[in-house]
Amino acid sequence: MFRKFAVIFVLLLFLTAALTGCGTLGRANKIASISLWHNYGGQLKETMDSMIDEFNETVGLEEGIIINVTSISGSASIHEKLLMAANRDPGAPSLPDITTAYPKTAFMLAEKGLLADLSRLFSQEELSAYVLAFLQEGLLDNKLYVFPTAKSTEVLFLNKTIFDRFAKDTGVTVNDLQTFEGIKRAADLYYKWSGGKMFFMADSLFNLTLNCYRQFGESFILADSLNLQSPVFKKVWDVYFKPAVLGHTAIFDGYATDLARTGDIICSVGSTAGISFFSSTVTYPDNTSETVDWTVLPYPVFEGGGKAVVQRGAGMSIIKSGPETEKKAAVFLEWFTRPENNIRFVASTGYLPVTKEAFNQIMHGEYEADDDKISELRNITKAMQEGYEFYIPPVVEGLDGLQSQYESSFRAAAANASAAYIKSNDPEAVESIVENAYNEFVQNMTAVAGAD
Repeated sequence: MFRKFAVIFVLLLFLTAALTGCGTLGRANKIASISLWHNYGGQLKETMDSMIDEFNETVGLEEGIIINVTSISGSASIHEKLLMAANRDPGAPSLPDITTAYPKTAFMLAEKGLLADLSRLFSQEELSAYVLAFLQEGLLDNKLYVFPTAKSTEVLFLNKTIFDRFAKDTGVTVNDLQTFEGIKRAADLYYKWSGGKMFFMADSLFNLTLNCYRQFGESFILADSLNLQSPVFKKVWDVYFKPAVLGHTAIFDGYATDLARTGDIICSVGSTAGISFFSSTVTYPDNTSETVDWTVLPYPVFEGGGKAVVQRGAGMSIIKSGPETEKKAAVFLEWFTRPENNIRFVASTGYLPVTKEAFNQIMHGEYEADDDKISELRNITKAMQEGYEFYIPPVVEGLDGLQSQYESSFRAAAANASAAYIKSNDPEAVESIVENAYNEFVQNMTAVAGAD
């Protein structure tokens, strides 16, 4: 409600200045209302709202720009709405002037000629202020279509309260969680210790597989297909699929934080941006609850593999409209990512700032976080930066469909295999069930998703 009043107030100031022809707005007699879609929720939404209000009342007021948020929804929903609008589907909304977008979405829009080339809107000197790797993620055919605003990577989250009890009784330590094979062994022990509870979940099975291939110097994506014939894929299958069939790891169409709130898992890998969604209270099915502490550990490696993990995070794209509107949209992006503003935006989150100045301040501890969890996360991220390869996944045509097909097929195969294992009532049957599921999965994915 406050934001609506703030926008109205700024519009009245514009109107007053235009009518009187005096003050700083005497020359800004054309007011540009720039529409924005974003996917930030919770505390990030509050910060975003506050910063947009500030922009509208300062730089926007001077330049004749009003930023107007017209849609707030999750990444998947924004992706769907953008494609609907781009395809002019019935009932689709009009495209905004600025939108948050992952490269895979932005590049589909760029191929339709709908995005502005941001390298035309910023000088080389201006762009040199940003972390090069973050800029490169938004490049397609040497054109910049995704402007970096906040970046993330993946780490391991651990419910230390429950894990410490488990560790005391079994001798398992956090060092055992440095590898996925170690996590698999811990999950087996935890299942027995807890009376049948799951231990671990990966938020994105697709990213888990991407990371595994990268750690062994291979690519999961070849051209526009999936490289399932590589022996590397069997490593993913062995550390995740079989434990899922046995009930040790979770196959869940959602985020690990949902299962963590009820104690159904105590360990997961996912985006650093997800740290604020881990609840400090676990509520069990019998309605009892306890306060828990979460800790952050480096992203695990596969035994024999190198240290590599995906670089994540959406940026912002400007929809192609006209020179004046595009320039005014770029004014907001420049202001939003200034070091002092970018740090303010990511201060209470697991995101990383995108300019060199702000990134160095965060990485070298020059900017202290108020939250101990965020401080711990930054220390882990800094340590990973020094020893890990952060890489950008390839963006190919149909990637979104490949990812969706892969994850849904993986979950379905695990559910079916688990049901078959339970029905067999034979502990020795798991090996043959998992092997049959592997062969069937590879065959089906080859036919459906064009896997090699």
